[in-house]
Amino acid sequence: MHLNCHTFYSFKFGTMSPENLLREAMAKGVHKLVLTDINNTSAILDFHRLARKAGIQPVAGIDFRKGVQQKFVGIAKNQQGFLELNTFLSRCLLEGGPGLTGREALVPDHAPEFRYAFVIYPFASAEASGNAESFVSAARLQAHEFIGIKPADLNRLRFSPCRHHPEKLVLLAPVTFRNKVDFNTHRLLRAMDNNTILSKLPVNEQAPEQEVMLREEELCFIYKDFPSIIYNTRRILDECELIDFEFGKNKNKKYFTGNEADDRALLDKLCEEGMQYRYPVSNEDIRARFKKEIDLIISQQFTAYFLINHDLVRFARHKNFFYVGRGSGANSMVAYLLNITDVDPIELDLYFERFINASRKNPPDFDIDFSSDERDEVINYIFSKHGNKHTSLLGTYTTLQADSVVRELGKVFGLPKAEIDVLQNPRLYPPSRDHIVDLIYRYARQLHDFPSHLGIHAGGILISEHPIASYTALSNPPKGFPLTQFSMLEAEDVGLYKFDILSQRGLGKMRDAVNIIAQNQQVAIDIHDVKRFMNDEAVRDNLKNARLMGCFYVESPAMRMLLTKLRASTYLDLVAASSIIRPGVAQSGMMQEYIRRFHEPDHGKKRAIPALWELMEDTFGVMVYQEDVIKVAHHFGKLTLAEADKLRRGMGGKYRGRQEFQEVKDQFIANCRREGYDEKLIGDVWFQMETFGGYAFAKGHSASYAVESYQCMFLKTHYPLEFMVAVINNGGGFFRTEYYIHEARMCGATVHAPDINKSEVLTTIYGTHIYLGFALVADLERKLQEDIILERSRNGAFSSLENFMRRVTVSVDQLRILIRIRAFRFTGRTKQELLWDIHSILGHQKKSVARRELFEGENKKYDLPELFQDTFDEPRDEQEILGFPLCAPFDLIHPPKNPGNDLLAADLKNHTNKIIEITGYYVTYKPTRTKKGEAMMFGCFIDREGFFFDTNHFPEASRNFPFRGKGCYRIKGKVAEEFGFYSINVLEMHKLDYAMYDADADTIARSRPDPVIAPMVVPASKEYQYLLAINPPPHIRHEAELLKKNFHRHFDHYQAVTSRPHIELCSFLMSGTKEAEVVKQVSAVTGRHAPFALSLKNFDSISSHTIYIEVLNADDLMNVIADLKKELGLSPKTSRFMHKPHLAIAKGLDKEKFSRASAVFCEQEYAASFVTATMVLLKKEATQKFAKYEVVREFDFEGTQKNNSQTKHHAVINQRITERNPNPEYYHPFPASTLHTRTLEAPNHNQLSSPNSTLPEAESGYQILKR
Repeated sequence: MHLNCHTFYSFKFGTMSPENLLREAMAKGVHKLVLTDINNTSAILDFHRLARKAGIQPVAGIDFRKGVQQKFVGIAKNQQGFLELNTFLSRCLLEGGPGLTGREALVPDHAPEFRYAFVIYPFASAEASGNAESFVSAARLQAHEFIGIKPADLNRLRFSPCRHHPEKLVLLAPVTFRNKVDFNTHRLLRAMDNNTILSKLPVNEQAPEQEVMLREEELCFIYKDFPSIIYNTRRILDECELIDFEFGKNKNKKYFTGNEADDRALLDKLCEEGMQYRYPVSNEDIRARFKKEIDLIISQQFTAYFLINHDLVRFARHKNFFYVGRGSGANSMVAYLLNITDVDPIELDLYFERFINASRKNPPDFDIDFSSDERDEVINYIFSKHGNKHTSLLGTYTTLQADSVVRELGKVFGLPKAEIDVLQNPRLYPPSRDHIVDLIYRYARQLHDFPSHLGIHAGGILISEHPIASYTALSNPPKGFPLTQFSMLEAEDVGLYKFDILSQRGLGKMRDAVNIIAQNQQVAIDIHDVKRFMNDEAVRDNLKNARLMGCFYVESPAMRMLLTKLRASTYLDLVAASSIIRPGVAQSGMMQEYIRRFHEPDHGKKRAIPALWELMEDTFGVMVYQEDVIKVAHHFGKLTLAEADKLRRGMGGKYRGRQEFQEVKDQFIANCRREGYDEKLIGDVWFQMETFGGYAFAKGHSASYAVESYQCMFLKTHYPLEFMVAVINNGGGFFRTEYYIHEARMCGATVHAPDINKSEVLTTIYGTHIYLGFALVADLERKLQEDIILERSRNGAFSSLENFMRRVTVSVDQLRILIRIRAFRFTGRTKQELLWDIHSILGHQKKSVARRELFEGENKKYDLPELFQDTFDEPRDEQEILGFPLCAPFDLIHPPKNPGNDLLAADLKNHTNKIIEITGYYVTYKPTRTKKGEAMMFGCFIDREGFFFDTNHFPEASRNFPFRGKGCYRIKGKVAEEFGFYSINVLEMHKLDYAMYDADADTIARSRPDPVIAPMVVPASKEYQYLLAINPPPHIRHEAELLKKNFHRHFDHYQAVTSRPHIELCSFLMSGTKEAEVVKQVSAVTGRHAPFALSLKNFDSISSHTIYIEVLNADDLMNVIADLKKELGLSPKTSRFMHKPHLAIAKGLDKEKFSRASAVFCEQEYAASFVTATMVLLKKEATQKFAKYEVVREFDFEGTQKNNSQTKHHAVINQRITERNPNPEYYHPFPASTLHTRTLEAPNHNQLSSPNSTLPEAESGYQILKR
């Protein structure tokens, strides 16, 4: 008698999975129930599939709500009723516009006239109508409509006019929880959904605690005074038929042309045309393979599936779109004949059974990639071709994961961001936790993997025979195409198999490269002539030496390493490498074994398991492809092909938790034992299959990737500059844009910064000169970029800055950006002169319109003062505006003291097993773990000549010498060699400071294509007052600033607001010429110390008439100060190191103010905690009395955390602080009566479950309390 049950697919509301709901029903003896998630049908299919196995009769329904207000419950009598409910909910979601969530569905107060569904209005709706008698009358309610009475409504029902219509009353006892823990979970979810702290969650935004499942006899007892309600409820359930979704039966579009005969004729015709194109000279093997495939395709009723895929690639070819067909369908000759793929299954001897077999019910998987800017047009074509009723995007579930759920719970409990960051960081997890942290972690485990909202599958599209609404309601994602409310798993269970329409940047860069080559070199490239590319000697040489920067799938450091070790030189080598690089092979330890056997096949045969060698001789007995799992499972484990394919699919993780997978696994092991295999052998084979199968590619899939890689390799080999421009314009690939610009230079290009008269929005090439595009310039408005191009095309090149300003609407800020990036260098004037010019022309006003004049006036001449030159001004601007300097990064550091000791990447082969030193510019790194679980890393660098080299950072080196971001590093290590691949096992690694931060930077010589000039800010000989300090995080700094402002307001002390809140460590006088040395020394200190916690506690005063906040538990901070004192070696006469660090509120008070302020503040309490990760160096001119400090540089604490200090650190962090008052005006001690206090009590789980109570919370990282 449960007509209103919820699962956790009532997003941020329900608390039970479908499995748990069924377990609860079985425990309570319930044999039939209605699943009605809120504005959602995600769980319906899975619920029906599981319920029938559990012996429970499921009924489909929907809880229609507007926000949390229940409008009515719809219950499907049968399949047609479910279609009606889905159609109506889809209309509510789709008509609201793109991006509408279930919570925002436009649900009306009254349901439409359903023919095959019951409608139940909540009793509250009848009461709220103002005329309950009229609402429930036969004239108002149809035969299929009823009023739902909840247990809480029974007392009011006795006095309501509704009691006079007992035939219209039914039992409505919603089910949302199992117990009090679920109720608490529900309240946390509701607080997340409302983006509020728990104490402020409105009662009407949460369900009553009584929404638990009751036994039928309990319900009968509760409703004993209203037997008609029990009778009506049972009658509704009896009239609801079991919906047979025919799980597993193919429900994709049945015919492409409209009937089977025409489909068959069309497929035969297309295949015959393809045979003449693909195999001009065919043989018996080719014809036999074709007949085998076509017969199976027809018998399995996959004809329409192939024709639909052919139709969409035909559309793409007609539009000249680049595409790549891959997936298991790439194993098919018919797909090759239909131009769906470019992989020849005969040439590669692709395993037919991975593509299709007689036992397989689902069609083969085609993944068709398009360029990202063309994919939407293909999707639009599919929807227009097959209709919105039968076509939809495939949904996914975005679930709550570890990091996100801890962050959300932290916000719900009112913790400040800094403290939540600590809880999220495993390195900073506290060893001993208080009850708030325990609650967060406890409920984080409870909420882990809860679905949060619907997402969109990366490329899945469903095309069905019957309307999609027969199986699900449809939502409206931001792009506007209808979206199913279930995922791929439920779709495949019910027999809906997706078409994968994906996007990748690789296709865009190939397309653009072909167009740029045609424009720059007047050469037309047939990019589909892959056979020619495979036989090209220059391409083969680049493949063998892994010179593949920018090439699809083969440019990463890991792939470069693998190809070098294999000395790969053929298409088949690359196909194998494309799958070997996947995580499963490396995890099983078989990547190294494959490489060894590749070079030493005879030795490999002796080491291999004989049965596996016989099955996979072409891969030396090593499982490389998904087909290998099927082969081993079928031939070695004696599973049927259908069972073997189910095992292969289960290893992908999506089905691993299902009982079916476990049953097939058990069958595999039992069969092996029956065959007499040794237990160790069975275990070894299973381990390889299990670790490998979840990550492997189908061989056809790898082959498709290899085809695209060859296309890129040909372009890179013969047209490297045009290819690099295309890569840059498509957002790069594995590496950042900076490294593709570097590669273009290595290939002979001259790279120019953006130029007003040469550059376009995207990067362009003229001969061998590459001009970076305006799109790479940070903060440059897109409209301005387009305006520049348009004006230049209409009226010619710009002749001067003033001419540009007359013709283009531009603000001073935007002009500054263009000048700083040297976009006006054609004028022959320096940046400083141009900056002077714009202010002379416009002053400080913001230019809003371009000034058009009939005649151009003569430019005025200005006498400028002499401007100093700074060698490093340009790289600084380039770093800020482009994100990287255009010069060689090694030009920005000090030259090595002993150049002869500084090796290059090319020298490594001559120093195998020797300790060497090398300077490298950071490219990327990859964190990983050893077999023992210790953290280690792999690094990639560029040497001084621009060539890559790789580093291995084993646990000790990784701990002691961590990566510290972009820049140049001095590396000391031992050269290692494996199969011709050289790398460095790092012993030491130190980041090098840029010389441009030195005071004498302008004297360091380096070569650049253009002179670099900039004003020197101050002469280097001046004396400065330096200050080293800790900046508190924003939320604490904000509190301190409010305290300082209020101090000024109450005590009229201006000095309280003249400085930014900080914790001073030391101050000293020094000449500016020594600043660079100080920077190095401070950097060395912060490199030795890890981030640490600080605790601020209460107010105090000192004899210098200063009011401050105390810093407690400052052992780590005092260690830093001691280290600074030792490292800097300053004279006591010119320096001061803090013995008692504090955060000053007001300094220099006169006697009267000091006395009054001390009396007030010393009676107040303040507490805050935070993790400090940076130290800041500031300076001001010593001779200027009112000079303000300016930042010299910030330094990150980058040392390794010690266990003993970690314990102290977390003891501080975990001091639980009390409630934060939402009004910032209360963050001061004036007057005392305004202070807000609360005592934080120990958790009481019974108290937590009360709907009017709150979970214990700590809403802030600080408190101010009256002592």
